[in-house]
Amino acid sequence: MTVKFLIRKEGRRTVEEAKARVYVRFKDGRRLDVTVQTRLTVNPLWWDEKREEIKTKVICPVEVRYGVAEHLRSLRNAIETEYEKTDRAKVNKSWLETVIDRHYNPEKYQDEVKVNLQDFSALFDEYTLRHKVSDVRAKNNQVLKRAVMRFELFRRLTVKGQKAYTFNVREVTPAILGELWEFFADEHKHFDTYPKIYAAVPEKRKPKPRGENAIIDMFSRLRTFFNWCLDSGYITTSPFRQFSVPEPVYGTPVYIMAEELRQIADFDFSSRPALAVQRDIFVFQCCVGCRIGDLYRMTWSNVEGDVFDYIAGKTKDDNPKTISVPLVTMAKKILKRYESSGRTTILPFISEQKYNDAIKEVFRLAGINRVVTVLDPTTRREVRMPISECASSHMARRTFCGNLYKRVKDPNIVASMSGHKEGSKAFARYREIDKDIKRDALKVFEAI
Repeated sequence: MTVKFLIRKEGRRTVEEAKARVYVRFKDGRRLDVTVQTRLTVNPLWWDEKREEIKTKVICPVEVRYGVAEHLRSLRNAIETEYEKTDRAKVNKSWLETVIDRHYNPEKYQDEVKVNLQDFSALFDEYTLRHKVSDVRAKNNQVLKRAVMRFELFRRLTVKGQKAYTFNVREVTPAILGELWEFFADEHKHFDTYPKIYAAVPEKRKPKPRGENAIIDMFSRLRTFFNWCLDSGYITTSPFRQFSVPEPVYGTPVYIMAEELRQIADFDFSSRPALAVQRDIFVFQCCVGCRIGDLYRMTWSNVEGDVFDYIAGKTKDDNPKTISVPLVTMAKKILKRYESSGRTTILPFISEQKYNDAIKEVFRLAGINRVVTVLDPTTRREVRMPISECASSHMARRTFCGNLYKRVKDPNIVASMSGHKEGSKAFARYREIDKDIKRDALKVFEAI
């Protein structure tokens, strides 16, 4: 099965006014090859037929470029999701037209939704279909879904009289949520004891101990799901009204200073060329401050002259704003080094896990090993360790924010380039560690 987007010119008055309708071409092996129109139109002179997007060298508002990309990504996801749930014999042009119409007009199909409330998996799938979130959040939601499904199996195996237990949203009580919390905390212990559970609902890796912050995050997502069930009329009250989810606890943010970043940037990695590439990506990320999910989807279209423009994936659904970061000399040198017409991404990325592993190795080899105090995410206790052991892609973002904040001491300026929401609690943590601000404040007493 393949989904492609193409255009058909529909008349032209001037270059500025030229419009072409975007169509979906859907192929299912040799049995089906159909084309259906979407609601999207673009200037045909801007369209890249191979990449199915606006050409990277076209000068246009970033909102337009991102809007086209998001429109097509969302539509592709809807088609692929419906395809996986549909009997192949029913997949035809009429089916595709209905899928596209439902995507644009979900309210027309509300009466068709008949979900078995005892089937948590199906109801959660319906929620994810209706509840548009970023790709990162969508992945995290799937992790939550699988964990709850394993909890169902765990209760069937361990609780007397519950061999047919289902996580029925109408029957979930605060007590059940308490059991679920304990299961999330102890799941790593059940892997070897109940192998059938993990054979039925597997993960890529063996479960590791979850810290309280991780469980709080999962429960916050589950609470959002129950709020959706309430709004949709599937339940009349939420168990979370009597179950309090605590606030996460974070330690003081740890990041490297500008001189340490320069030490990493200047270190000779010629004997480790693959590692040198990941070093460059880390340095570039430190210079622009974006989240790893945003960085990995960046293309050359996000570079307009000496400015790096993008819309943060985390907030694009709630409050989409264009984030503009002027490129410093170091960042421009790195981009120049990796210019390539054959690559769609802005830099040669590897998997996020391998990238994080490479960052730790870069720190160790470059001699960035000062000891720092961090909060253990599992035990919530402070521990001392070399900074190389806790280095990660997110440290690049903290490095950007921390060094910038020390320089300008204005959270609004930093947020305009980091994409933090107004009033973000993150900056309170940066203020805690900025001893220079405290020294400057106390200078008022020097004249006394």
